[in-house]
Amino acid sequence: MKKWLSFLVLSVLVLALAACGASDKDKKDEQTATTDDETKKEETTLTVGASDNPHAVILEQAKPLLADKGIDLKIETYTDYVLPNQDLESGDLDANFFQHIPYFEGQVADNGYDFANAGGVHIEPIGIYSQDYKTLEELPEGATILLSSSVADHGRMLALLEAKGLIKLKDGVDKVKAEISDIAENPKNFKFDDGTSPEMLVQMYQNNEGDAVLINSNFALDHGINPMKEAIALEDAESPYVNIIAVRSEDKDNPAIKSLMEVLTSTEIQDFIVEEWDGSVVPVK
Repeated sequence: MKKWLSFLVLSVLVLALAACGASDKDKKDEQTATTDDETKKEETTLTVGASDNPHAVILEQAKPLLADKGIDLKIETYTDYVLPNQDLESGDLDANFFQHIPYFEGQVADNGYDFANAGGVHIEPIGIYSQDYKTLEELPEGATILLSSSVADHGRMLALLEAKGLIKLKDGVDKVKAEISDIAENPKNFKFDDGTSPEMLVQMYQNNEGDAVLINSNFALDHGINPMKEAIALEDAESPYVNIIAVRSEDKDNPAIKSLMEVLTSTEIQDFIVEEWDGSVVPVK
């Protein structure tokens, strides 16, 4: 009888301990599940609109670095200069990365956007290209030079032509806002044609339209053109036309935006830009 009672007590104890063990395991499983759910909730999604090249390429490189910070970067690509700002204003994007400072400021002034400049990332030196001439000095009297139809590009392109000694602008003119009518001296009587949209200038160059064509580096890169090798002249790296991250003003201090800027200006991304484009795209220091 005593043996039977001892066996009964022992069985009850084993069952009780097993139940406690199961209960503890269930609690740990619940805690783990809760922690996983909280981690998922803490992950932030950031949607950024960008031109294909180099902007989207740079963002792809930044993606894993942002993932380490709990940010899931979504990249929406664009081929024009209008929609990225419209989509940023509407809230379809959290930020965009395609435009330089003068263009950004002009768009804000013209459209009343409540945007902020979150910071600069790189410069894309604008280049002068020609199928027939290998140097600027070879350009003949009366040569036709094709410029972008985007007024925001005119000052930059004319300033480049002046810096290379091809023209001289009027004294005191704001070079960022300069127009063809601001040319004071044109020694070789060049003809300036600004009837081509920025994204079509590469095709004009490839079709040998005009004697020289000024092309933004992002469009050149999109078509497999290496500005360092093909351009007969390039804008200096000290250009004020820095490409920036634009956000709605209310989001300028958003922690996710600050993390994005930290990553894009990190040594790792700067080194990638230098190695990937070898001077065709220059990181902001």
